[in-house]
Amino acid sequence: MFTAAASSSVGRWRTAFLSLRDEISTTPPPPVPLLLEDLLFSQSHSLISAVSHLPLHELTSDCLFLLDLVSKADGPDWIPVSRHTCQLIHDVCARLLFQLNSSSWPLLLHSFASVLEFLLRQPMPSSPYSAAYFSRIEPVIQCFETLRRLAPMHPENIHLVKFLVRVVPLLHQDLVLSYGFSNQDPSPTLLVEKKLPQQNRLWDSMALAFDMFGRAFSLSESLFPTDVSQCTLEVLRKVMDVLASKGQLVEDRFMWSFYSCLLGCVHEVLTNIKCPVSDHVLSFIASLRMFFCFGLTGPPQLSVSDVVHNDKHLNVKLSPLISGVSKNAKNTPYRPPHLRKRDDLNTRQPVSSSWRRLSAHDSGSSDVISSDSDFSDSDGSVPDSYFAQSSKVRIAAIVCIQDLCQADSKSFTTQWVTLFPTSDVLKPRKFEATLMTCLLFDPHLKVRIASASALATMMDGPSSIFLQVAEYKESTKYGSFMPLSNSLGLILMQLHTGILHLIHSDNHGRLLIQLFKILLLLISSTPYSRMPGELLPKVIMSLHARINEGFPFKNDKTGLLVAAIGCLSAAFSTFPPQMKVHNMLLDETSAGFNGCEWNSGVLSTLFRFAEQFSDASTCIEALQVLRAVALNYPTLVPAYWERVSILVYKLLQSAVVEDSPTTWKSSVRESVGYNGDKVLTAAIKVLDGCLRAISGFKGTEDLQYDRLMDTPFTSDCIRSIRISSAPSYGFDNTQEPIFQAGCDQWSEAIRKHIVLVLHHGSAVVRSTTVTCFAGITSSIFSAFNKQEKDFITSSIITAALHDKTPSVRSAACRAIGVISCFPETSLSAEIYEKFILAVEANTRDSLTSVRITASWALANLCDALRYRVDDRSFEGLKTTSQVVDALIECALRLTEDGDKLFTP
Repeated sequence: MFTAAASSSVGRWRTAFLSLRDEISTTPPPPVPLLLEDLLFSQSHSLISAVSHLPLHELTSDCLFLLDLVSKADGPDWIPVSRHTCQLIHDVCARLLFQLNSSSWPLLLHSFASVLEFLLRQPMPSSPYSAAYFSRIEPVIQCFETLRRLAPMHPENIHLVKFLVRVVPLLHQDLVLSYGFSNQDPSPTLLVEKKLPQQNRLWDSMALAFDMFGRAFSLSESLFPTDVSQCTLEVLRKVMDVLASKGQLVEDRFMWSFYSCLLGCVHEVLTNIKCPVSDHVLSFIASLRMFFCFGLTGPPQLSVSDVVHNDKHLNVKLSPLISGVSKNAKNTPYRPPHLRKRDDLNTRQPVSSSWRRLSAHDSGSSDVISSDSDFSDSDGSVPDSYFAQSSKVRIAAIVCIQDLCQADSKSFTTQWVTLFPTSDVLKPRKFEATLMTCLLFDPHLKVRIASASALATMMDGPSSIFLQVAEYKESTKYGSFMPLSNSLGLILMQLHTGILHLIHSDNHGRLLIQLFKILLLLISSTPYSRMPGELLPKVIMSLHARINEGFPFKNDKTGLLVAAIGCLSAAFSTFPPQMKVHNMLLDETSAGFNGCEWNSGVLSTLFRFAEQFSDASTCIEALQVLRAVALNYPTLVPAYWERVSILVYKLLQSAVVEDSPTTWKSSVRESVGYNGDKVLTAAIKVLDGCLRAISGFKGTEDLQYDRLMDTPFTSDCIRSIRISSAPSYGFDNTQEPIFQAGCDQWSEAIRKHIVLVLHHGSAVVRSTTVTCFAGITSSIFSAFNKQEKDFITSSIITAALHDKTPSVRSAACRAIGVISCFPETSLSAEIYEKFILAVEANTRDSLTSVRITASWALANLCDALRYRVDDRSFEGLKTTSQVVDALIECALRLTEDGDKLFTP
């Protein structure tokens, strides 16, 4: 029920708008600006009081009518009217939101854009601190605030984005003028309380605009057309260019909100658009780099309230700000509230005013520093608050760098020289900061973690290929021009130096995890053959030292240890193998089991962790490193074979479960989720790798060349047949004695290890075990006694015919394909027949992966059989012709089973 006052205000509102409509419809119509001033704006306060009492549809209709009328403004008389209209709409929406539909929402945006275009195209005042400039920007603020209230009710964000793309470029000259003044030192004669509010309104308006930009893109994701996305990128790039044009960012409290909203908008746009960004990468990076040191190179400027209320204490307040630390801080780095009582601040070292770097003790001894308390405590001093808030801006800029890399990783690779140092990585850079500067020296942990995440993103993907051209040479050897390959070589050296330094000195779990991830990618991407020879050994020894040092926090210990050992695996897997790494391992193994070097060396540490069956993840990771060493440095394996044999036997006995022969046939346990199964699998792979290394396995090179040369189709060329197994690499050393190695180790492995797990209940353990037989060489097999040969052939035939798991049957077919090439197997035609029957059965398997391996084995059987079909061992065997017929029929059937099966 209306009161008398409410009824009166509603009556004035309706009278005003009815009169406005009537007057406009007359011929000729009166001057609209004077009419609006007389009917509406002269009594705007009383009209506003009627808002809450009007029907929503009536209120919306009247305001849209007014806005549409003013959007056709033309001439100087319309300037105050347009400003009053923006204020009236703003005040109305502050009390009650319009009721807009899918057709009225675009109409509102179009009318607002027209009004702002008219106002912003008026001559701009010469000073951004004048009252005239304040009047110019205030309608923009009011319009943006109104739209921010209305936008959540309308999912059609494309209309809002088009509005912003239309309006924001009109503020470009304002940005250039205001930012230029902001970079100048304030005049002592200029009153601060008059200067700052007017200037602040522009940044407030831009912050609102980019906040709406970001929200629109985050909600609509990739629904925007390409042209709208491109226009948005262009708008953002031009704004970022303004920031970069002065070469230095303005650092005061007024800019925090603007920078945060701008960078947040850039993040949302880069994350959600699908259009190319390659044309903008260079400009964005030039601007974003300036934020790496934001808040670290100068003191914050005080706000208006600080100046007005504390003018007489101005000198007192500025002194600690300029020095970088407050008097109450006792020359110590920032500490969150929950840590200040715990730590003895008097034991801390003073911190530089330029780079307030957390010491290693700060970063490591308080693992809880990753909480949000370092960004949000209310009892901190002014400098504490400033540096915490500015760190959020730095994080936002680094995240945008990461977004650019993900949006266009190919174009981003050309910016490596800009974002990474080529020298002196461990020296702070106040100017021309890089990502490594943030990672090494930023005082806030979250900034360093964000830097590490961005660096890991840059190291992943196409960069691993791009970095293969890197080559290291001393920088003194270059003239005025440095090739890109050499620049990348210097960068990789600096990355190694910086990352290894942090891994050694930092103890914070979250950061260390990121550092190990970076190092893993760095090792995988670095062409060590074109880098200094001591680089890879340095990586290995640094990791070894950090592993031995340990990690102080129980919660992170296992994960960090696994990550560190994983980096060792990547280092030992680099190809080609490095001679200095080989010599380093040779020195260790030459000392023997009882030597002090062996007991403290890398291999000894790996064996120590591999023996810890109770810690499955660490054990598995250490086993993988041992396998990588065996495959990449095979000539060293005989020196530590005895320890490998003891280790594998110990692990097999600790984890193996005694199962009956029927269990593995029915394949009860197919899951590899058990930690014991994973350890067994890793241990068997180490055994397999060492056996292949000792016996010199490299593929099916045991096929004699005379076989190939006898064939009329290959008499003019040499065909190389290889199987899909890990090759062996090593270094030729003519001084080492040539020995007939492998037979004794193979016999020991069959007798001591393989028999324990050949019938294991886990399919993955069985398939890994059967795969070992595919690594036997012809010379090793010929040296076996009859019992050992029968054991091997019967095991793989039984697995191929009777195991229910496809992976096991596939592994058995692969072993058959290898062993069938050996001359020794030709002594028994019965073995050939059993091989053929087993392989032929698997060519009918429903899984393509099994049929592919079976067809490959069948091709090897046919190739071997054609040399032995006339041997005396086949004479009198009634089934020989039947087997040959079966082979022919099977081969013809496989030709119709797809290209992959036809190829073998």
